[in-house]
Amino acid sequence: MNRLELILGGARSGKSRLAERLAADSGLAVTYIATSQALDGEMSERIAGHRARRPADWGLVEEPVELARVLREQACAERCLLVDCLTLWLTNLLMLDDEARLSRERDDLLECLPGLPGRIILVSNETGLGVVPLGELTRRYVDEAGWLHQAVAERSQRVLFSVAGLPMVLKGESL
Repeated sequence: MNRLELILGGARSGKSRLAERLAADSGLAVTYIATSQALDGEMSERIAGHRARRPADWGLVEEPVELARVLREQACAERCLLVDCLTLWLTNLLMLDDEARLSRERDDLLECLPGLPGRIILVSNETGLGVVPLGELTRRYVDEAGWLHQAVAERSQRVLFSVAGLPMVLKGESL
């Protein structure tokens, strides 16, 4: 059985906690796929906070770029994969400054998602609710994130939006 879910929300909206709760309640073995990189002290603290609240029996794979490859390697019918988060993954790709790599990794992800066995929970930051950012790179980031979210939502059985810790169902079955 394939079950793909997308959880969107702003910073500190409760999206990661919601994803972790859904994964824990799934009854499946859970593997957490982290896309962040500890490039500074503040990000190291965020990563430590996420690690501290995860159950000790969850698996962990850290992969900042080759997300589709890791999903293919880790997905199985008896496992829930929790990816946190797509927008950090997208940022990592944008910072490579390699248009062909970004396109290839994005297309590879979108192609693999529908066929993955098990339960897949994808977390991402909704960035399209604010003002249009200044600067070419930040505008490109918002555009790329918006297009990615639309494509992943289309492939997902359930899409949730978290605000102030309160989830709203945008697509699929209720919580």
